Amino acid sequence: MTTDSAQKIEINLINALEDRGLRKTSARAAVTQRIEAAGDAFTAEQLCRELPEVGRATVYRTIRHLVDAGALCKLPILDGAPMYSVARVEHHHHTICSRCGAVGEFRHSTVERVMRSLEKEIDGDIVGHRMEIFITCNQCLADNAKGDSHA
Repeated sequence: MTTDSAQKIEINLINALEDRGLRKTSARAAVTQRIEAAGDAFTAEQLCRELPEVGRATVYRTIRHLVDAGALCKLPILDGAPMYSVARVEHHHHTICSRCGAVGEFRHSTVERVMRSLEKEIDGDIVGHRMEIFITCNQCLADNAKGDSHA
């Protein structure tokens, strides 16, 4: 990612906080800059370790505000703490590699059609949905194939 696009995302994350009525502080700026530098999914604990100068509570609160603002996606992980990723498109779903934790985003009209058809069968109003598909990513498959050929 280029510096210009990284800066653009950082400004958007800061704007998301300011839109929620929060002041731009050096600690919040450090958190948002580190999130963009991650370039991939991350955990709150990773941020805490990488930002020892920022209080743990500030890291967790900033993440929560960004999730509430729709700027970050909270991803459940099968065996561990949730991971987060920058929401790069408005409505999307995720793939999560069960081996390396790599996160991908996808949109598919079939999912939305299924949700519309479910509205007729569910007693109540659907107000939203999330989908995470756990996979073995192509890189892990390739790494595994290389390891198998050497056995």
